[in-house]
Amino acid sequence: MAAPASAPPAPNSLKRIVAASLIGTTIEWYDFFLYGSAAALVFNKLFFPDSDPLVGTLLSFLTYAVGFAARPLGALVFGHYGDRLGRKKLLVLSLLLMGGATFAIGLLPTHASIGSMAPVLLTLLRLVQGFALGGEWGGAVLLVSEHGDSGRRGFWASWPQTGAPAGQLLATGVLSALTALLSESAFTSWGWRIPFLLSGVLVIVGLWIRLSVDESPVFKAALAQAEQRKAEAGKLEKMPLVAVLRHHWRDVLVAMGARMAENISYYVITAFILVYATTAVDLSKQTALNAVLIGSAVHFVTIPLWGALSDRIGRRPVYLIGAIGVGAWMFPFFWLIDRASFGSLLLAVTVGLVLHGAMYAPQAAFFSEMFATRMRYSGASIGAQFSSVAAGAPAPLIATALLADYDSSTPIALYVIAAALLTVVAIACAQETRDRDLNDVEPGAEPAADRVPAQADAAARTR
Repeated sequence: MAAPASAPPAPNSLKRIVAASLIGTTIEWYDFFLYGSAAALVFNKLFFPDSDPLVGTLLSFLTYAVGFAARPLGALVFGHYGDRLGRKKLLVLSLLLMGGATFAIGLLPTHASIGSMAPVLLTLLRLVQGFALGGEWGGAVLLVSEHGDSGRRGFWASWPQTGAPAGQLLATGVLSALTALLSESAFTSWGWRIPFLLSGVLVIVGLWIRLSVDESPVFKAALAQAEQRKAEAGKLEKMPLVAVLRHHWRDVLVAMGARMAENISYYVITAFILVYATTAVDLSKQTALNAVLIGSAVHFVTIPLWGALSDRIGRRPVYLIGAIGVGAWMFPFFWLIDRASFGSLLLAVTVGLVLHGAMYAPQAAFFSEMFATRMRYSGASIGAQFSSVAAGAPAPLIATALLADYDSSTPIALYVIAAALLTVVAIACAQETRDRDLNDVEPGAEPAADRVPAQADAAARTR
């Protein structure tokens, strides 16, 4: 029989858990996005100096995409052990791996010093970043989802999601300040290293906060039940990955489809925009960075609002608003940027990120509610991170290649619109999850809230 729902933690306790998840995800995303911004601005010159500028940018974004390739592996490894050992232990490990790799990038010799080994080492460290981030997201959102009350789960679980714009805000803000304070030669020579080395300090702060929170009560209850069943039946439980593929393969596909528009649009709006604005429209780096900076601040504020709305009207309607909105915004987005003014660029980026937030905010609760507790870390992580290989990883690369081939923004807009259509189809195939009790979701069964009473009673008698 399902465990009784645990009482919601005290507000101060829940706020501390949310703060720990938010600060940890902010640091991890800061590290990850810092690389993307640096790839657009300086890595082409430092690690691929013999290439044509646009080709060098393509190669730089290729190393950027490599980080996404490691994210599914991180999802598998962290998901497996997170479902076996707990969310907290794995979140500490992910923070250490990400911070260590980012700090090491700040110490890397460039192509001028060690030749072709420089991009090789850069790529290896990017792989470590991707591996760590692949395990971070699922644990962070689950820790909050499994602590919070079901009535406001969308709101509270959306706060770790604000770590993405907060990390983008921090990374872009540091880079923007450095490009404003330093000359072009000083920034290219040594200034770019400062934000990477700063990661070491941030990790210490993040670890101190993350170590202070408790393990998820939902997970602890499920672990105790699993140990009891093991003792009674004498059987080992299946690996979380096997259980996910057996009981939740449809949910994994839905999550992957839901991520397409969200992931692709975000990296076009925040990473590729630095290339498009500075090369196709001839705006300055500072102008482009400032637009992303302000847009990320608005993004941060609106994500919890979208999360709260998903508690009132459901995860699917809010997600559809974002997917349809982003697709419809793409042609106005590039038209505004082509006006070549800071105001129009800012409007394009800000509206795009607000619409993106309608997908990103309910995603944490939505994906958490799809999976049973003892396979939730694996299921949510696999669904979220495997799609990133096809979505976020190549997005800046594909957008840059389309710009190089067609010298037009139209193919790029169509690319994002196609992703939005795919996400709309995925969400249309999904079930609404808002009313699910995370304590009641059993492997291979619908949540108790979704069953008729007779079915629920029969299921309880057979357990």
